[in-house]
Amino acid sequence: MRIGHGYDIHRLVDGRPLLLGGVHVPSPQGLQGHSDGDVVLHALCDAVLGALGAGDIGQHFPDSDERYRGIASGELLRRVTVLMRNAGWRVGNVDVTIVAERPRLAPYRDPIRARLAELLDTPARVVSLKAKTNEGLDAVGRGEAIAATAVVLLEAAGADAHGPGHPPGGAR
Repeated sequence: MRIGHGYDIHRLVDGRPLLLGGVHVPSPQGLQGHSDGDVVLHALCDAVLGALGAGDIGQHFPDSDERYRGIASGELLRRVTVLMRNAGWRVGNVDVTIVAERPRLAPYRDPIRARLAELLDTPARVVSLKAKTNEGLDAVGRGEAIAATAVVLLEAAGADAHGPGHPPGGAR
């Protein structure tokens, strides 16, 4: 098994849709970013890449590369999921926390969980999602940004699974 952790934060700006976990959330502001700015999917990409020992989202999809300008972050997570599968791993479980003062996210929890499970090619029952506020503290608390953290546990998909930093046959 391998564990990875991811974190992301983006500033809220006028004139962009708000996407969280691949789901459109009605809001007067969206997240600034080279891609669609989805902090949930960016944190999850980093968590999976971290568990694989394969760097981070910026190494795989640099904001200096125009191919990724405006790209749907769901496509980035799909590519990371393919990398994970090709390396011989599958998701054991995922735990995501979104930190935002607004909008209220309770109505979007189930759709976001379902979308994360779809993108990770895993059952929704292994995806946990929480939404918190920052109690008015810092940029998130002032409603200027949204942040997300993600933790993922990867399990070997087969007896001879291997990946970066993990020799064939599961030997350590």
